[in-house]
Parts: sequence; structure tokens; C-alpha cells
Amino acid sequence: MPIDPQVRAFLDELDKLGLPPLHELPPSKARAMTAADADAFGPPERVAETHDRTIPGPNGEIPIRIYVPDGDGPFPVFVYFHGGGWVIGSIATHDSTCRQIANAAGSMVVSVDYRLAPEHKYPAAADDAYAATEWVFNRAEHLGADPRRVAVGGDSAGGNLAAAVCLMARDRASFRPVLQALIYPIVDYNLNTPSYLENAEGYVLTRATMEWFWECYLEREEDGSNPYASPLRAEDLSGLPAALVITAEYDPLRDEGEAYAARLRDAGVPVTQTRYDGMVHAFFRRTALFDKAKVAMQEVADALKRAFVSA
Repeated sequence: MPIDPQVRAFLDELDKLGLPPLHELPPSKARAMTAADADAFGPPERVAETHDRTIPGPNGEIPIRIYVPDGDGPFPVFVYFHGGGWVIGSIATHDSTCRQIANAAGSMVVSVDYRLAPEHKYPAAADDAYAATEWVFNRAEHLGADPRRVAVGGDSAGGNLAAAVCLMARDRASFRPVLQALIYPIVDYNLNTPSYLENAEGYVLTRATMEWFWECYLEREEDGSNPYASPLRAEDLSGLPAALVITAEYDPLRDEGEAYAARLRDAGVPVTQTRYDGMVHAFFRRTALFDKAKVAMQEVADALKRAFVSA
């Protein structure tokens, strides 16, 4: 379908700003530009409590932010990994999103500030994501949470990390999330799918920027074939948690996300896959601008509530 009118207006305003492409900036400036954009997501919703702390990681402390909704615990928990191509983004850039999810799902949210590339190459981010999720499972009762009701998720690179955590947990026979919520996830080191070629430029995320993200993230090109970097390349996807996979029509990552959902389904994993027509990459967080972002946010919240009830 044609691009959504609300998205077209947003893209037109973005063009007027004349911002340089992310891949033409050093990582530090790309991060600063992304951080400055955080105000565009509207005033943050109130939650009952937030707590910033650090937890032990595989190579030092990992910062996290805990969001507590109104109500009485023990709460279910959603461990959230922010997007940004493993290079940009932070707890702060995704603060508004995590607040909305906590309120809409009635769930505690633990947002994870994993190590970023290129300073920390693969598998640093994946290792931090796994360690943080394991910590939540082990410490849930001390947080006022229920260890039987823990889900994982994230947007873009965060969706990649959530998928990787589920694969790692299955392979290590450790913990088991009740749901993986993958929002336009990066799941394959392949920049030549039809959606990459159709949406290479002009729709927020470009093919050139994704190429730069992968170059920053991988130490060696062959690491891109590792299932914990490219979950779509895992030989076996059976035994993984139920999944919600959200994609956007005008997104280079559309095809790989939908291919991952299909492979999960073929492996016997319960899957809901929703393509948001007319939308672009990163639409999910822009609930202040796009009506369909509000719908997607509610879809994630409803999927979490169903998973938590049935756990």
C-alpha cells in the first residue's frame, strides 16, 4: 500500500532538517544525534517507580533501569533491549517506550544498557543481554517480580539480542522466557533481500546505514554466520519461546523478520507475525506521531499479558 500519510509528513520534515546520514558520522556523534532526538517521542508517561542500578556482567557492570507499574507485585517482567544497530541508542533514548510498555502491559520492565560497538564487538552485546536476562530470572523475587513470568524483547538490534538470548538459553538449558517480542528485528547478515533493495533509501533506515552497523558490530565477517549474530541462520529453531514478530512494509529489515517468523512457525513455535503496512523502520516508538504505532504498542502489551496469564 502507499506510505502512510502520517509517515510521509514525518519524512518530509526529516528531509528539511538536512541531517547527515548516520553512517557518515563517527559513532560518538551518531549517538549524540540520536540522543537529541529522544525529545521527539513526547513527555514520558508516569510509572509508579523507576530504579537505576548496575548488575554483574561478563566484562564489568551492566547498567539497567527498572520500571515498576502501578499495582501490587509480584509483577511479571519484560526484559527490553533497545535498538540502534548495536552502535547507538541507550536506556535514555528508549525511556518513553519502556514507560509505555510498563503501563500498557501492567508489567515491570528492565531496560538493559548493553555494551555498544565498535568499541565492543560481537558477541559483547549478546553476552550482556544474556547475562542481564539470567540475572532477572535469578533475582526476580528480590525485585518483587515473578520468575515464572519473564519475557524478552526489543526493537531492531534489540530484537536481534532478544532472539539471540532465547537461542542461547535453549542451547544452554538455562532459563526460558514466556515470550520473545521482536519488533522489526535484525536477524540475518544479508543486505540483499528484496526489502533491502526496495527500501534502500528514503525510509529512515537505509541499506548503507545497516551495512555500517554490521561493520561496526562484527569483528570478522564470518561472525555474521553465527546464529547468535544472525538468528535466522540457526539450523534448528525448535523449542524456543512463543514469539510476536512485528515488521514494517517500508523497512529494509522486513523480509528477514518475516522469514524468521515463518521458520519459527515451521519449527513448531507459536508465532504471531504482523506487518504494519505503510510504516517505516523505527515507527513503533513514535506513538506521538503515528496512529499505527499506538496500535503496535497495544499489540505488544496484549501479547505480553496473554503470555503472562498462561505462564
